[in-house]
Amino acid sequence: MTDSKSVTENTGENKTPVNFIHAIIDDDIRNGKHGSRVHTRFPPEPNGYLHIGHAKSICLNFGTALKYNGKCNLRFDDTNPVKEDVEYVDSIRYDVHWLGFDWEGREYYASDYFPQLYEFAEKLIQKGKAYVCELTAEQIAEQKGSPTRPGQESPYRNRSIEENLDLFRRMKAGEFPDGSKVLRAKIDMASPNMHMRDPILYRIIHTEHHRTGKSWCIYPMYDFAHGQSDSIEGITHSLCTLEFEVHRPLYDWLIQELEIFAPQQIEFARLNMTYTVMSKRKLLELVKNNYVNGWDDPRMPTISGLRRRGYTPASIRNFSDIVGVAKRENVIDVGLLEFCIREDLNKTAQRVMGVINPVKLIIDNYPEGLTEEMPSANNPEDPEAGIRNVPFSRELYIERDDFMEDPPAKFFRLAPGREVRLRSAYIIRCESVVKDPETGEITGIHCTYDPDTLSGRPGSNRKVKGTLHWVSAAHAIKAEIRLYDRLFMTEDPEDVPEGEDYKKNLNPDSLKVMTGYVEPFVAGTKPLDKFQFERLGYFCTDSDSTPEKLVFNRTVALKDSWAKTNK
Repeated sequence: MTDSKSVTENTGENKTPVNFIHAIIDDDIRNGKHGSRVHTRFPPEPNGYLHIGHAKSICLNFGTALKYNGKCNLRFDDTNPVKEDVEYVDSIRYDVHWLGFDWEGREYYASDYFPQLYEFAEKLIQKGKAYVCELTAEQIAEQKGSPTRPGQESPYRNRSIEENLDLFRRMKAGEFPDGSKVLRAKIDMASPNMHMRDPILYRIIHTEHHRTGKSWCIYPMYDFAHGQSDSIEGITHSLCTLEFEVHRPLYDWLIQELEIFAPQQIEFARLNMTYTVMSKRKLLELVKNNYVNGWDDPRMPTISGLRRRGYTPASIRNFSDIVGVAKRENVIDVGLLEFCIREDLNKTAQRVMGVINPVKLIIDNYPEGLTEEMPSANNPEDPEAGIRNVPFSRELYIERDDFMEDPPAKFFRLAPGREVRLRSAYIIRCESVVKDPETGEITGIHCTYDPDTLSGRPGSNRKVKGTLHWVSAAHAIKAEIRLYDRLFMTEDPEDVPEGEDYKKNLNPDSLKVMTGYVEPFVAGTKPLDKFQFERLGYFCTDSDSTPEKLVFNRTVALKDSWAKTNK
C-alpha cells in the first residue's frame, strides 16, 4: 500500500495525503483542462451483483467528485443482453445508495446511446477505418497472432466502403444469423498491443435487451461503447482498473478517429483480497451451483453479502480509504476489512448477552421463583447509550466452553470448586455437575452464589479471575445462530496446480448453525440490527428472522488478528 499515498499536499502545518489520481486532477485544474471541472462515472455492467472491489471503485469515483465539487454519473454499460438482467440493475442502484452515495438523477445506460454509437460506427466505415468481417470467432483469434507473432489480415479487410456500409446496415436490419458477421476496426495487425489488431466493434446477437427490447440485433462491444459513452456524457476523468491499461490505446484511437470530446482514462490497481475470489464468473458459478445460498450469502464478498452479514457502509468506506489508490497490483489482507467493521461496531453496536453452545447452570442457594433485574451497560464506548436491565434467576444458560471438569493451569473460567463472576451479577462457585448416564455429556452444573458480591453490596469488590456471560433460562429467547467463517481455506484460492479446480479450496466449515439463547432485550429485533454478543463477537439479525424464530449472523469474532500483526 506504500504507493497509494505517493504525493503529499502541504496545507499550512498539516500534510494531507493525496493519491496519484487526485494529484493528476489537481494538475488538470491548475492548467484549466476541461474548464477545470471534474466529472467521473461509475460504469458497472449489469451482469452480476457488485462486490467489495466495486465498492472501492464506487468510493473512488463518487468520492473524487465530492472532493472537487464535481459530478459522478451512474452508468450501466449494458451492451450484452445475453448476460444482463433488471435484477442486477436494481441491486447495483441499491448498493451505491446504501454505501452513502447519490448520482443526483444522472443515471444513464450505454443502451441510451445505441443510435449514436451506430452512427459512430458508420462514420468509421466511411473513413475506411472499419470493415465487416465474416471470419468465425475461432478464425479471428487464430489470425490475430500472438504477442511475439504478427497477425494476418482478414480476407475481408479491404472491402469497399460502399460494401461495408451495405453489409453493416443489413446486419442492423437482422438479415444475418448470430456469429456470421462482425464489424472490426481497421488498425494494425502487427501492433505489439493485441487489442489494436483490428478489434471487433459490433456483433450480431438476436436476443431481446432488457431496455431496448427487440429494437436491436447488433450490439457494440464494451471497448467500443465505453469510451464513446464517456465522451457523450462529458466525463473528464475515466477511472479504470489496471486491466484496462492495455485497452487505453484503443480508447484513445476511437475518440481521435471519431473526432469527439476526449476524456482522460487513468488506471488504478483493482482490489485483490486474501481468502476471496473477485471474478464475477466465479462468483456466478458459486451461486448457480449452490456452493453458496445466493448472491447475498454472508460468505460472499458481494456488497449485498457483506450487508447481510452485518457490515456497515461506514466500515466499507473506511476500508477503501485505508487501502488507498495504488498504481500496481497488491493483495489486501481480509483481516483489514474485519478490523474496519470491528472498529465501527465497537462504537455503535448494542451489547447483549447470548449463549450459542448452552449448558444449564443451577444456583442451588438462590431463591426459587425470584427474578432480579441486573443493570448492564448498553455500550461502554458510548456514554449516551444508557443501561438496560437483564433478568437474573435461579437457572441460567452459560457457554459449554466456559466450564471444564479438569482444567489446565491457565483456564480462568468455571471448574469444580472454582469461583467466577457472572457479568453484572454475582460471584458463583461450582459445587457439582450432572451428566447424561449414556453419553457422559454434562447436562447441568450446580453452583452456589455469594449474595454480598452484587454491585453496591459489601463484597462487591471481591476479585476473581474469570467473568462469564449468561442468560436467564426462564427469560431466554431461543435463536438460530449462524457462525460464518471465510469461504476459502487458503489465502489465494485460485493458486491451484494446472488442471485442478479452485473450488477444492472451499472451506467446509464456512457455516456452522447453532441453536442458542439470547436475552429478552432482542425481542422485536429487525433485519440488520447490530449487536455485540458479549465475549462472543459481533452479530446482526438476518433477513430470515421472524418474530417466531430469531436468526442471527456472526459478522466477525471479537479477536483482531490484523491490528496485532500490523502495529
